[in-house]
Amino acid sequence: MTGTPMERSKVLCLGRTYCDIIFTGLHEMPVLGRERFADNVTIAAGGGAYITAAHLASLGRPAALVTRLGSDPLSQSLNPELEASGIDLSFVERSHDAGPQPTVALVKNGERAFVSRRAGGSRPATLEQALSADGVTHLHIAEFATLKDTPEVIALARSFGLTISLDPSWDDELIRRDSDFFEICAGIDLLLPNAEEGEALTGESADDAILESLRERFPLVVLKRGEGGAMASCGSTCVSAEALRVKVVDTTGAGDAFNAGFLHSWLSTSDLERSLVAGIEAGGLSVQSAGGVPPRMS
Repeated sequence: MTGTPMERSKVLCLGRTYCDIIFTGLHEMPVLGRERFADNVTIAAGGGAYITAAHLASLGRPAALVTRLGSDPLSQSLNPELEASGIDLSFVERSHDAGPQPTVALVKNGERAFVSRRAGGSRPATLEQALSADGVTHLHIAEFATLKDTPEVIALARSFGLTISLDPSWDDELIRRDSDFFEICAGIDLLLPNAEEGEALTGESADDAILESLRERFPLVVLKRGEGGAMASCGSTCVSAEALRVKVVDTTGAGDAFNAGFLHSWLSTSDLERSLVAGIEAGGLSVQSAGGVPPRMS
């Protein structure tokens, strides 16, 4: 890779891109045989890779989306939003088998339920081209399912001098303690789980114990605790920060927004406490509107 360190600032965001259909204002969740009605619905591009990249771009950090997108009408309906996002789309692979890939989110009193469909494989044909591109400094993997499909990406990213982060993204089949999660994740610099994922991975219920357990396997761990704020551990340093008090409309993508805020600060400053606050601010902004992207893009 060419260029001086000052010129290397772009973050690659790797993962699936979904079409999010988000119902808010539900008074009751659906049950079999009964119809429910929501007050509002939002249709937007989704997936951790896209949402993180969108928030990075809104913060002024160069970001590229590394994903596969279908050629079906639902997938193509996302084009205007993607093109207006400020994200580098050079590494988006278009393929007929990559869609449709919808996520239906049902939101009631701040709690959510999801139904999603995955289409085709998650490894873009553009992956090596993206990793070797000029100006790239970091790879963010937005879900363990994508890493599971492409475990060689860690060695590839390291061969180009990139640092690597991972958001596990909840998946019942993939992040339980009896999986090969930790073996596949060897070489990750930064793990960004939420408290529920951390508990599933470690078997610990207390946040301090979760952080300590994960810190034995990763150089830097950031634990997202929702309304409890966030904690981080790196070496002998452990810090925490409180959540902001904001009106919560929809928490879809809040963790991915946090990832963007944290990464943007951490890559520039290496200041753990400052980066936690930046992550919380980005997550707090995200929950105040429906959908995962910054409000100005909604």
